[in-house]
Amino acid sequence: MIRTIALSYEKKLETDIKLEDLNSGNYHWYWIDFSQATPEETNQLLMPLRFHPLAVEDCIYTLQRPKLDYYAANTFFVTQALNPETMKKEEVDFFLGREYLVSYHHHPSIEINEVWDRLKDAPDSKDWNPAHIFYYILDKMVDNYFPLVYKIEDTLSELDENSKGRTMEVLLEDLFDTRHELLSLRHTITPMRDLVYRILNSQRLEDLQERKEYFSDIHDHLLKLTEIIEANRELTQDIRDSYISINSHESNHVMKVLTVITTIFMPLTFIAGVYGMNFHYMPELTWKYGYYGALFLMFFIGAWMSLWFKKKGWFK
Repeated sequence: MIRTIALSYEKKLETDIKLEDLNSGNYHWYWIDFSQATPEETNQLLMPLRFHPLAVEDCIYTLQRPKLDYYAANTFFVTQALNPETMKKEEVDFFLGREYLVSYHHHPSIEINEVWDRLKDAPDSKDWNPAHIFYYILDKMVDNYFPLVYKIEDTLSELDENSKGRTMEVLLEDLFDTRHELLSLRHTITPMRDLVYRILNSQRLEDLQERKEYFSDIHDHLLKLTEIIEANRELTQDIRDSYISINSHESNHVMKVLTVITTIFMPLTFIAGVYGMNFHYMPELTWKYGYYGALFLMFFIGAWMSLWFKKKGWFK
């Protein structure tokens, strides 16, 4: 689907304009949005828009690293949004010129739709321009990162408290899933931070330099997100180490109790083994109270060892 919006020299917004008519000289600037474009629609990036074939190729092959490339008539941007439901990266590409902005994306873009509706409903559209629109879309993308990061923080808090009483195996599985999500976020946010840094320090993007303080604000948000992600990754490592330590401690405690019990039964087993031998000449075999004496001896040894181990704190 291709949709267009343009500001005429009469300061009026017009929509659904044919691509061939946008360069007629009747418009101050225009914005073309390619959303889930078909191959035939994508070919219009080459003709009539005449964008560089390498940039068009980057649009077709998705999930590239965020970047910017300079061309003679425009600057090409690759950015990445995050799907709020699946947390998967979704590429959004831009061609930015002095009098136009062209956006291209393979998935429906929440950010572009919000800015599109905001532009259509703007009471004073003469204050808008392609650089202005690009800033708003980029700002929306970064703002939509925050709920996903905060959601992971809530998940980590729940894993740390374990209020639901889940087993150690389930907790570790959830913890590694969360750590994988943090890694995926970092692979998106860090390149976006580097992209905005290049925008701030570029001498060839004069229109964007006029709004440098706004892009600096986006960069600050990305720095904050990066710090939160790194802090959460360290937290996942601390929680993992704590789980492993607790599990190891519990295993050691079980082994200690089993060892104590085994140690108590060792002399009892020895006594039972001795009197279980079938030798004819054993003095105790003909003793009237030999059976009760052996039981008493076994009970005494077991009780004495149990009390001795308890006194040493081996049952705690």
